[in-house]
Amino acid sequence: MAINRSTLKTLMLPVAMVGGAIFYPWMGHLTFLSPYLIFIMLFITYCKLKIADFKPNRFELTLLLAQIVLAAAGYFLTFFWNRTLAEGIFICFIIPTATAAPVITSMLGGSISKVATYSLICNAFVAVAGPLMFAAVGEHPEITFIHSFGMILVQVFPLILAPLALALILRYTWPKAHSKIVGMQQLSFYLWSVSLFIVVGSCVAFAIKAWTPETTSTMVLLALGALAACLIQFKLGRIIGGKFGDKVAGGQGLGQKNTVLAVWLALAYLNPLASIAPASYVAWQNIINSWQLMRHQSHIRKLNSETQEMRE
Repeated sequence: MAINRSTLKTLMLPVAMVGGAIFYPWMGHLTFLSPYLIFIMLFITYCKLKIADFKPNRFELTLLLAQIVLAAAGYFLTFFWNRTLAEGIFICFIIPTATAAPVITSMLGGSISKVATYSLICNAFVAVAGPLMFAAVGEHPEITFIHSFGMILVQVFPLILAPLALALILRYTWPKAHSKIVGMQQLSFYLWSVSLFIVVGSCVAFAIKAWTPETTSTMVLLALGALAACLIQFKLGRIIGGKFGDKVAGGQGLGQKNTVLAVWLALAYLNPLASIAPASYVAWQNIINSWQLMRHQSHIRKLNSETQEMRE
């Protein structure tokens, strides 16, 4: 029986996640592709935006305040029980929005401009305040502010600003090509599936490499703490987004995290074992994203079916 495109898209995300987990030993040969995939996805998505779309308001400030409060609460509520767990939870809350968040937001029908604006603000905040916060809670005070600031900039901003700048330049210098790219938004979904395959496989490989019998209980706690942080942020983000007319943008802005940067910061500043929390967050946030995308696809199919029935 032939599989139509809609069914194929529904199956691609869970297949990508399961495939990544199965073929994790080979992910080391593919991880170099991730930045390029994210760049292309962002470029295609940002082609839908204009400079006028970037209007910071109370939505972004509310999300940022929620992120800071959650990070502080998560850290202090668990510090006296298990410091490594506290560090892992802290980084899952404070880390900035994922560079790919506008792509998923677009697929779910949310406001790309809101998430893109918050991503810029949030990443700028972490670049400036992050080194100070990690120096306070971390275990490596010898790392200087300038070094940390530079590393965060190198890790984050080229992937955010370069595709945005290229998309805006193309809009005003080559309108025909720009218009064609705007019509290629479905390509981002397939690129995301490939990226998901690589990210989940890398996450599994990282966890297996870090595992020892002595660290099993702590790793389980870190994975569960990351799950709690993930669910709280997606839920609270949707609540905040609902107050400003866009639940999807709120959920993705607060819940979808730059976990690659999080793992690096955990290894640089914290107990290296704490990096299991953001590594686990990779799996949790992508399970949630996959579920949301499958539900969204199902909703679209239902609407199309109802529309077709009305025409008949």
